Amino acid sequence: MAIIDRVKYDGPANVLVWRYPPDDLSWGTQVVVNQSQEAVFFSGGRALDVLGPGTHTLRTANLPLLRSFIKAPFGGETPFAAEIYYVNKAVNLDVKWGTNSPIPVLDPKFNVFLPVRAFGQFGIQIADARSFIVQLSATNPQFTSEQLANYFRGVLLTKAKDYIAETILKQRINLLEVTAHLEDMSSGIQTKLEGEFAKYGVKLVNFYLNSVDVPEDDDTVVRLKKILADRAELDILGDKYQQKRTFDVMEKAAGNEGGGAGAGLGAGMGLGAGLGMGQMMAGAMGQMNQGGPAAAGAGAKFCVQCGKSLVSGAKFCAECGAKLG
Repeated sequence: MAIIDRVKYDGPANVLVWRYPPDDLSWGTQVVVNQSQEAVFFSGGRALDVLGPGTHTLRTANLPLLRSFIKAPFGGETPFAAEIYYVNKAVNLDVKWGTNSPIPVLDPKFNVFLPVRAFGQFGIQIADARSFIVQLSATNPQFTSEQLANYFRGVLLTKAKDYIAETILKQRINLLEVTAHLEDMSSGIQTKLEGEFAKYGVKLVNFYLNSVDVPEDDDTVVRLKKILADRAELDILGDKYQQKRTFDVMEKAAGNEGGGAGAGLGAGMGLGAGLGMGQMMAGAMGQMNQGGPAAAGAGAKFCVQCGKSLVSGAKFCAECGAKLG
């Protein structure tokens, strides 16, 4: 049996727990523990002594709990069976998380359900090495931060989604403007999660909600953004908005007529639409000078499509763009 005289581990930052492969140690072996590590001794399936940073020589006086489970040597370097788990206690700030599918959340401002996605990252540190190994990493040769994220994914997503939906409803936050609230929401979610992590010897150093968004190609989102764009245009143009809409309707009607009957006919219809629009505008100005729509009297005509009053001599309805007979 080979005598192990020195034990040490230098591994990547994402490895949280690493088990030293051999279990045949001997009294007198040196165990080197780096500044950001702890070494936990197991024997007979039980977690016993814990060594902090530094160079330790295995002696019965140094490991009182381990000595009680293993026959103490009567002289020389007597081999014994024990497992050493190195625990990385450095802070890991780059553990990613995110919703695997959008969650429906009722937008309190527009009263429609929108599919919400959330993404972010959090930082962890193993605070209790013994508790962490016993409850999570167990007998695995190594345990990584990715495995830890998978273990906590269920509780993390449940609490994060509930908090996001609850906050949006209570504070009446528009989902299209939620970015301004990410910092406060991050702190709230961290508070809810700290106790869950602490049960397993893990300290939740920080928690960041980097983004809460909706898919750009979702039908409801597309329609909502179109409505908001139209509203913004109305606010900017003011009284001129209806006039612009009239021009848009007339232009569209002329284009539809022209596209259905060849280039010559299209040109003619486009000209007719232009003349009709000119007559409509002239008639509207005349009504304004004569005191408004009331001046039309009993001879007023109405559009058969939308029921709105018509300007005398107009070829198209100013409201819906329907062609007049």
